[in-house]
Amino acid sequence: MTLRRPLVAGNWKMHKTGAEARGYARSLRELLADGDGRVQVAVCPPFTALDAAVVAFAGSGVEVFAQAVHEADAGAHTGEIATGMILGTGATGTLVGHSERRAAAETDLQVARRTRAALDAGLSVILCVGESLDRRDAGETEAWLTAQLRAALPGLGGREDALSIAYEPIWAIGTGRTATPESAQAAIAHVRRVAGEQLDAERVRVLYGGSVNADNAAALMAQPDIDGALVGGASLDPESFAAIVRAA
Repeated sequence: MTLRRPLVAGNWKMHKTGAEARGYARSLRELLADGDGRVQVAVCPPFTALDAAVVAFAGSGVEVFAQAVHEADAGAHTGEIATGMILGTGATGTLVGHSERRAAAETDLQVARRTRAALDAGLSVILCVGESLDRRDAGETEAWLTAQLRAALPGLGGREDALSIAYEPIWAIGTGRTATPESAQAAIAHVRRVAGEQLDAERVRVLYGGSVNADNAAALMAQPDIDGALVGGASLDPESFAAIVRAA
C-alpha cells in the first residue's frame, strides 16, 4: 500500500486578480472546511495574486505555489521571478517546466536548473513533463518522457518529499480531451520507472494533468501510480476544484 499523500494543485494560469483570488479563497475554504488533511491542496495563482492568495488561504491548509521560477537569484531577467521573491510572498512551492512554458522556449537545461534552484531555496516543486499529439501519434511518448526526466532529475535523490512530477499530455490540455485512466496509468507508470533511476520511485508523487475535471477525477486517481492531479481550467471554479479534491 502506498504511503504517498495525494496532491491536487490548481493552476490558474493567466486568470484572477488579487481581489478575485480573495473571493475564490473564501468559497474554497468553506467547501473544504470538513476536509481531514489526507490530501495536500495547492493553488497556483499568477504572480500578481500570490500575496493576496497567501493571506486569503492562511490557516486553511491550502498552499500557494507560483507558476514558474527563474534559476538566478537576481539580475537582468525582465519579467522573471526569483526563488526569494516567491518565498517573500509566503508561497511554498512552484511549478517548473509546464508545457506552456516549454512551448514558449523554456529548455530542458533551464527546467533542470530551475528545479534545482527552487529545491535548494526550500520551495516544493511540481516538475511537468509531457508529449505533444505528434509525438504520441509517432509512438514516441515513452522516449520523449524519458528524455525530459533524464535531463531534469540527476542529482535530486533525497528530495522526494519536496518534489512531485506531473505528467501532462499536451494534446489533452485545454482541448477537453483526456487520456483514459488506463493510458494515463501506463504513461505515469513509465514516468515512475524512469524517475527511479535517480529517486526513490515509491516515494515520489506522480500527478496527472490533462483536462482533469470533476467527472473524470475519481477514475483517474483510482489508478495505482496516479497520486493526484494538476488541474487547469477546472480549478478556476471553487466548486469544481473542491469536487476534484474530494475525489482524491
